[in-house]
Amino acid sequence: MIEAPATEPTPASASPKRPRARQIADSLVVLVIALVVSIVVRDFAFQTFYIPSGSMEPTLLPGDRVIVNKISLDLGAVHRGDVMVFKAPAEVALQCGDNDTDLVKRVIGLPGDRVSSRNDTIYINGSPLKERWPHLEPLGRAIGTEVVPKGEYFMIGDNHNNSCDSRYWGFVPRANFIGKVFVRVWPLSRLAWL
Repeated sequence: MIEAPATEPTPASASPKRPRARQIADSLVVLVIALVVSIVVRDFAFQTFYIPSGSMEPTLLPGDRVIVNKISLDLGAVHRGDVMVFKAPAEVALQCGDNDTDLVKRVIGLPGDRVSSRNDTIYINGSPLKERWPHLEPLGRAIGTEVVPKGEYFMIGDNHNNSCDSRYWGFVPRANFIGKVFVRVWPLSRLAWL
């Protein structure tokens, strides 16, 4: 009996080599897709922000980095106590000498609320505000009785005495909101959900 010459089996995972140009094209396609996804995520879902000042101490310290959830504005309501990043109203530069275009403060007054203060206590609709979040006293600048207009919010920094906020420049329209701060990511030693 005559045997056929032995041939080496081809491994099942072997595939013909792709030309170098094809590898480069595939890599470029993956890079473009990643870039588009990152832009879409940044513009419509999540964005990081740097905290430049101490107006939100002790919750946020200068140098902290936070991630803002932009989707929350489309899917849910804004609540008292939410920490929001927003486009600064034009009056901020005039009243505070601050040229930052994006600010971070806490929502204190909702549309229709009557906001005021006596001594170091903030009142919402005649009742003391229960600040269930860390904040620094004293209050500093008093809040005259203000009724929050429809579609607008009264914002204040957690470092009450060192925050240029709605007490100085008025209400923030909902259209100015960028998103809700939901996690502090840097420094890693201060990583926390907010």
